[in-house]
Amino acid sequence: MSVQRTLSIIKPDAVEKQKIGAIVARLEQEGFRVVALKKLQLSLAQAEGFYAVHSARPFFGELTQFMSRSPIVVIALEREDAIAKYREVIGATDPAKAADGTLRKLYGANVGENALHGSDAVDTAKAEIAYFFPGYETLGG
Repeated sequence: MSVQRTLSIIKPDAVEKQKIGAIVARLEQEGFRVVALKKLQLSLAQAEGFYAVHSARPFFGELTQFMSRSPIVVIALEREDAIAKYREVIGATDPAKAADGTLRKLYGANVGENALHGSDAVDTAKAEIAYFFPGYETLGG
C-alpha cells in the first residue's frame, strides 16, 4: 500500500446540520491527515462542472441543485490507502444500506442527501482535488 490523497466533500445537508467538526474529527481518528480544507458555496455551474461525468444520468439536475443550495466543505485528505479507507469510513451511498457507525449511516438522510462525497479512484482523486485546490494549496500539507 502507498500513501494516497483523496477528496472529501461534506455536502450541504451535513453542513446545515452542523456536523463539520464531528466529521473532520472522525476522519482524523481514522488516520487521515488534512492536507487542505475550505468552506465554499458552489454556483450551479460549478456543481455541474464538478459532476459533469454524471451529466447524462437522470439524477444530474437534482444532484447539482442540491450541491449548490448551501455551503459545502471540501477537504484534501492523505493517508495510506486513502481512497479505499475513506470509502469504508463513509459507508454505502444509501445511508439505509450503510454499515452501522459509518458517517453516512450517522449523518445521511437518503441516497440524495447522504452527507459526503468521496473520490473513487486515484485518477479521480487527483482531478477532484485539483478542481477545488490549486497545487500550491496542498504542497507539503
